[in-house]
Amino acid sequence: MILVRQEIGDVLRDFRLQKGRTLRQVASKASVALGYLSEVERGQKEASSEILASVAEALDTPISVIMREVGDRLAVLEGIESMVPDALPDDFAAGFDGELVSQR
Repeated sequence: MILVRQEIGDVLRDFRLQKGRTLRQVASKASVALGYLSEVERGQKEASSEILASVAEALDTPISVIMREVGDRLAVLEGIESMVPDALPDDFAAGFDGELVSQR
């Protein structure tokens, strides 16, 4: 069984390590208990949306980027990565303000 909390923890850890930050640094900046953040990273605890937002901010990474990575990893685990589009269809994107949609 795929556990979303495990993927969230893995992604948070990967982003933290990519940024070269310690668990203590991120926990402190996010105002989250060190032990709790450790459990979240190990997939032992479910983090609330508020905690995820605080950790994302502490990592200087938009929550949407973190959740996109989680979604992409889940799609791979489910074997549907080829079904997840990387871009919006042109006819769909045409209905939005040009500032929201980057052109190819």
